[in-house]
Formats: sequence, C-alpha cells, structure tokens
Amino acid sequence: MSYTYIEVTKQIKPYIGLIRLNRPKELNALCLGLMDELVLAFRDLDSDSEIRCIVITGNERAFAAGADIKEMAGKTSTDMLQVDQFSKWEAIKNVKKPIIAAVSGFALGGGCELTMLCDMIVASESAQFGQPEIKIGVIPGAGGTQRLTRAIGKARAMELVLTGRFISAQEAYDAGLITRVVPVELYLEEALSLAQKVAAMAPIAAQLAKESVNAAFNSHLDEGLRLERKNFYLLFATEDQTEGMEAFVEKRPPLWKGR
Repeated sequence: MSYTYIEVTKQIKPYIGLIRLNRPKELNALCLGLMDELVLAFRDLDSDSEIRCIVITGNERAFAAGADIKEMAGKTSTDMLQVDQFSKWEAIKNVKKPIIAAVSGFALGGGCELTMLCDMIVASESAQFGQPEIKIGVIPGAGGTQRLTRAIGKARAMELVLTGRFISAQEAYDAGLITRVVPVELYLEEALSLAQKVAAMAPIAAQLAKESVNAAFNSHLDEGLRLERKNFYLLFATEDQTEGMEAFVEKRPPLWKGR
C-alpha cells in the first residue's frame, strides 16, 4: 500500500509493525489526509496475523506538534461536524493489538492525544507533552481532557489544559503519563525492544489483556471486573493457553500459535 503522509514497515522486527509519521516540514501535524492513512495502516496491521505489536513514531524533532490548524481555521461548527474527524480517532482506539508510541520532541495537542490512544509511551529525554489548544481559543477535542485527567489526575490535567503549559518527558513520567524515559538516541530502539517483549507473549492473551486494562478507564470497577473475568475464562478456549501451561510444567519455552 502506498502512503503520502506516513511510512509503514511490516516486520521491522519479528511480529512488529512500525508506522512513522512523515510530514517533517510541518512537524508531523495531523492533517485529515494523514489521519485517513493512519486508520488504513492500523487496520492493515491489526488484521495481519504476522503482526503482534505496533509501534508508532515521528522523528527526533517531533512526534506530532498537533492538528493541522490551517485546515480548521475559518471553519464553522457545521463544517467541523460534517468533517467528522473524530471518527478516525475512534477507529484507532478500537485497534485490538498493543500499540507503543515512540516519542521524541513535540507531542502537543492532537499529538499528545494520539500518544494517549496508545497503550504504552516510550519517550526520549527531549520529548515535550502538552495540550495548548486554549492558546488558540479552543479546547482538546480528541480525548485530551478525558485521557489526560485519567492518567495524571484532575489538578495537574486542569493546569495543563487551562494554561497550555508543556511538560518534559521526566515530568510526564513522574506524573504517570508515560512508560519510560530514555536518551534521545535510544527512544525508537527502546520502543522496539519493548514491542519485542510484548510480541513474545501469547497474541490472543495480549489482546484481551489490553481490552481488560482499558476497561479500567472506561467503566466502573464491577463492570471492569466482569470483563476481566470473562476474558480470563475465554482464554481457556485457546490452544495458546494449553501450550503456555504445558510449557511451564515442562520447563520449556512456549510456542505460540495465536489461536
């Protein structure tokens, strides 16, 4: 498949797909065309049985510096409703396979929201996160007020949303927003290494684990517990569960089949 705004590499490591945002002159601003391509790429990788984990990245200067403001300037409420840009974000949210964001430089506005759609975030020491929409007279619209609050708490999220302040990778880590901070030259390598660890696990179990953890953000405790238990029992219908437990008893590495 040919893309204009992104680059996709299957099997960059065994069972790992890589998506790279590729609008360097615009700091990887998330234009509508780029978001359309992201949805196609994620769907392709999600349906590929040879891919077990997906990494998304930008470049050293920017993961994504936000939405493409030029596309939105001058629009009316009706225009924005008809564009329905947030349906693309819902499609990414529904990807079943684990997603890791490898972030360096700016992850602002929509860029920050895109990282929060991912399941883990590996950031370089140069990374900066923020929701500066208030500075242009709007608010986050792709989940920033909701996911950021759930990740770092009301008081800190309120400050960032109301002032537009950027935070460093270290502050983001200390607040619980990201998974780890590494030197700039290692951020992608570290994300791929983490992806390899995830890809080495039973694929169906990994997908159901992702669904169960995400349910903690989207439901009450009792509802989340019911989903967790359902998924736990469901895994006993898979060949990988049988193989995993037999391998443990026999003290050997498991051979996952993804079924």
